[in-house]
Amino acid sequence: MKVVHPGRRGEAVVITPTNLGPREPRMNVHKNARLTPQGRALIVRRIREEGWRVDAAAAAAGISKRSAFRWLARHRAGGELALQDRSSAPARCPHRTDADTIAAIERLRRQRMTGPAIALQLNMPRSTVGASLRRLGLGKLSAIEVKPQAIRYERDKPGELIHIDIKKLGRIDGVGHRITGDRTGQSNKRGTGWEYLHVAIDDASRLAYSEILPNERSESAVPFTQRALDWFARFGVKVERVMTDNGSAYKSFAYRDLLADKGIRHKRTRPYTPRTNGKAERFIQTSLREWAYANAYQTSAERTRALAPWITRYNNQRTHSGIGHRTPFDRLNNLLGFDN
Repeated sequence: MKVVHPGRRGEAVVITPTNLGPREPRMNVHKNARLTPQGRALIVRRIREEGWRVDAAAAAAGISKRSAFRWLARHRAGGELALQDRSSAPARCPHRTDADTIAAIERLRRQRMTGPAIALQLNMPRSTVGASLRRLGLGKLSAIEVKPQAIRYERDKPGELIHIDIKKLGRIDGVGHRITGDRTGQSNKRGTGWEYLHVAIDDASRLAYSEILPNERSESAVPFTQRALDWFARFGVKVERVMTDNGSAYKSFAYRDLLADKGIRHKRTRPYTPRTNGKAERFIQTSLREWAYANAYQTSAERTRALAPWITRYNNQRTHSGIGHRTPFDRLNNLLGFDN
């Protein structure tokens, strides 16, 4: 680009990008910026000190005449410092919702009202209500639920409390999607059926006993409990209490009579509160992770055969942080005084 500018003495001066001035040092400016602060100062100096016309100085710098006038005005108002980049932040703080409105939003939220419902009632934008709820930590309704305090307990001696529970498992007809990740044709295998993992675990020692049975009815639950009690008795564990959920098998007369004949007290969990029987629930999770879903079983029978060896490892080799990183049998012998 060439611009002809009449000098002070009338001679023609050709302005090219190479003689706009000394090379400016590199700066981190906006990619679309036409001028740096030094370039703005050069325009002002040419106009105010060297007598250039505004339109010629603007053309030489590659900006509009209006922009040149703006830099002149800023220089007159604040000198060289006024030619620096200004912050793009607003001159004043953005409007914030007042404290009374925030309190009203929180009060309505704790009445389990949704964000749009609160916005409608308070005649506010939904976005403002949503932002306020997030700042309050109430963005989800679940945040206002009062979580019950965890009550952790552990019985002092083996047999004082045995936890019993059941987990429903799908029968196996080939390797499933948990191993292969392929759900193709999964819906066509839903008629394979179910089998049930019955578990019993001692509260004090974590010693565990499990079986796979065909159903969860009393015809399976009662014999399982009898075998579990006999198994614990082989290791010197005299059962005093049994805790179960409120399933029909555990409320049957046959189950009641079994425990009554042995002088065992039956404790049932609170309805819809599975954490009351937490040690059985945790043992089931461990069983699923380390046994049921740990290998690519081809059949249900293969999975059932793998249960007994895994239970043996669980009781004899696997340590538990909840019992001081001991195995259940180590803990049992310690509580019974056999390792002293």
